[in-house]
Amino acid sequence: MADKTLDTLFHETLKDIYYAERKILQSLRKMARAAQSEDLKAAFKMHEEETQGQVERLTQVFELIGKSPRGKTCDAIEGIISEAEDIAEEFKGSPALDAGLLAAAQAVEHYEITRYGTLKAWAQQLGMDEAVALLDQTLQEESATDEKLTGLAQGVINAAAEKAAA
Repeated sequence: MADKTLDTLFHETLKDIYYAERKILQSLRKMARAAQSEDLKAAFKMHEEETQGQVERLTQVFELIGKSPRGKTCDAIEGIISEAEDIAEEFKGSPALDAGLLAAAQAVEHYEITRYGTLKAWAQQLGMDEAVALLDQTLQEESATDEKLTGLAQGVINAAAEKAAA
């Protein structure tokens, strides 16, 4: 049990989010193709570019701790993405499709926010100032993306889904 330290937990969680981000990249491409709203397509494409930068920052954090960038299967993100794929299939062509895709994207964002917040706190505890800065940058981006998605949902997407149903 001596090797089960905060350092070890930090590394394991870093592998988890690295896997998740790479999986999210694939998913964002699919979600952008499935979305009907041009605004939502654009939001997914913009976040795809941002996610590529986040993967690069994670690679830098791995280097800071002297480890090779490597992911480990993240069951949570697999489940969230599976739900998004189900929504895309079940609601294809319907007015509610974009609302469902957007909700799935926000579930991803919320997962990422919790992971990056935790990793940042642990990096602070471990005195890893460079890692803190990198993780904080991504945390801020994820929070901003969540806010943009909320604005899009409240301003356009949810109303369009409801209006079409009326």
